[in-house]
Amino acid sequence: MNDYRLGRILITGPRRNSEVPLAQQTVKQRVLEAVEALPADATIEDAMQRLYFLAKIQRGLDQADAGETFTHREAKERLLT
Repeated sequence: MNDYRLGRILITGPRRNSEVPLAQQTVKQRVLEAVEALPADATIEDAMQRLYFLAKIQRGLDQADAGETFTHREAKERLLT
């Protein structure tokens, strides 16, 4: 197992020899890589959870890039109200 980055998120998992930087990968390539990294005994639900998790990470990175973020203080205030 090697550590590699998904956008700016550190993910631990097997590293492919033909790995392409995330910015240059198509969605299809990212999906295929995620599915190939699943264990042989993975269920359909395992695959769906993995893809949903990766989609949420990508959505968060896109929001951060668009400046749609909160400061720690703002987040804390939102949680307390």
